[in-house]
Amino acid sequence: MSNPLSDLWRGLTAAFRDNRVRGLLAFVFSLIALATLFFATIEGWSYVDALYFAVMTIATVGYGDLTPATTAGKLGAVVYVIVGLGIFVAAVTAIADAVIAQRDRDADK
Repeated sequence: MSNPLSDLWRGLTAAFRDNRVRGLLAFVFSLIALATLFFATIEGWSYVDALYFAVMTIATVGYGDLTPATTAGKLGAVVYVIVGLGIFVAAVTAIADAVIAQRDRDADK
């Protein structure tokens, strides 16, 4: 019988070897970094607050404790959500696909 944690670890290891996953993750982290810089500059937030907002927004958690107050910040958030959500979902889907594919390969052995 297989160990679910080791299966997950093998799947994640396989996922991070996949060029598509690495490319999508690089894009996601770049987008989060750009959004962090944008919101820190436009809204005057600390980098930690801007990073927190960027991650919560792209992950669609959105606690609502931070919200843009400027018009530029609000428009930037709209663009960030439209662009970022699709890329974030694509990255998570690619990781899940790679983990499931590895599990299937392990099951075939």
